[in-house]
Amino acid sequence: MKPNFAEMSTKELRAYVLANREDIEALEILFNRRTSDSEAIIYPSMFTEDGKPIEQNNR
Repeated sequence: MKPNFAEMSTKELRAYVLANREDIEALEILFNRRTSDSEAIIYPSMFTEDGKPIEQNNR
């Protein structure tokens, strides 16, 4: 019998998914709980495209 994923906290669901990696339904529910891209914090790159460090981003 599967647990009720909707009643599980994200921490509990993450632990369940790690223990039951073949359970695709649980994995999909966990993925759907992630922060949307519009709310995500995007950090600037620490290096330029040619690999040089950007000093103000390395603090």
